[in-house]
Amino acid sequence: MVRASLLLLALAAGASAAEPRARDLGIPFEGQPGPLNAITDVAGVTVGHATVVRDEADGRKVRTGVTAVLPRGQASAATPVFGGWFALNGNGEMTGTAWLEESGQLEGPVMLTNTHSVGVVRDAVIAERVRAGDADATGYWWSLPVVAETWDGHLNDINGFHVTPAHVAEALRGAKGGPVAEGNVGGGTGMVCHEFKCGIGTASRVRGNYTVGVLVQANYGLRDSLRIAGVPVGQFLRNDRVYTEPNPLAGDTGSIIIIVATDAPLLPHQLKRLARRASLGLARMGSYAGNGSGDIFVAFSTANAGALDGGELEQAAFVGNDRMDPLFEATVQATEEAITNAMVAARDMQGHGGNYAKAIDHAALVGVLRQHGRLAPGK
Repeated sequence: MVRASLLLLALAAGASAAEPRARDLGIPFEGQPGPLNAITDVAGVTVGHATVVRDEADGRKVRTGVTAVLPRGQASAATPVFGGWFALNGNGEMTGTAWLEESGQLEGPVMLTNTHSVGVVRDAVIAERVRAGDADATGYWWSLPVVAETWDGHLNDINGFHVTPAHVAEALRGAKGGPVAEGNVGGGTGMVCHEFKCGIGTASRVRGNYTVGVLVQANYGLRDSLRIAGVPVGQFLRNDRVYTEPNPLAGDTGSIIIIVATDAPLLPHQLKRLARRASLGLARMGSYAGNGSGDIFVAFSTANAGALDGGELEQAAFVGNDRMDPLFEATVQATEEAITNAMVAARDMQGHGGNYAKAIDHAALVGVLRQHGRLAPGK
């Protein structure tokens, strides 16, 4: 019986991969998505999840996991990418950013997990690199992994430290291209945003010859400020407010991590500019980046693969600053849709201590958008 219940929980946690996305509900978005409308529309990018859902014998509830984004797939450890990062509000953690800022290079994967598992994930990424084979050019397995977090302690027994190196290995080795599971998966398993169940979401935009893809781990915001497609839906969908219903004075203490990938050739300072624009997509959802929120973003480019091979004289192509506006716009649009996808894909979850988070009601959401004339034609 216990095994059966655990299996059902695991299936429920991963069911979001086949669930409707925001566009399927008729929610209108600006811009042209890529074929998958996912970060994996950027060629070479792969995503893997390890979802950890179980009930312990002593009553503790485990609702957590790990997500891995590999900029160049399995070649990510050997071939860095140019990257940049930005903290809109820094009440959170993203390791490896000091070297990212200094060097402009992102080496290896970007990992997402819960706040109290950053250390074990970081160490496990290094161990996986050592296990994989040859040392780097210095003769050592030198690594400062990028690991980011949001807090899942409302639903997860976060102080039980249930993420293990095996889960990190599962996410890394299972990373692949193609459709990306969203909602209650990977690092997003126990996450809540705008007081609805939330988690992982992704989207993409194609502008000219270039693609921009975004993946979010969304765990921020209160209900009152929520906007979808420009409509203040948080003012209308008032049930099951997990923080402000029992405590109307509750503040915004959540976080969001946003990963922006592009195949446009950009230099590190330009990628920092791109990362900043994720803030505007977040703002479209109604976030004001509260004092207790960790809103940290990273952007990377898969172009210029030959420019970081350790040669004496390296050369890189790049888009001129005066031609970056379409990429800025694509980032804003894809960020907004990725967050909405995370919310739409998520499913109800009850977790540690009897706490719960209800998913947004699709029919109720469509009703509010219809009332405001904000459904896509034909919906």
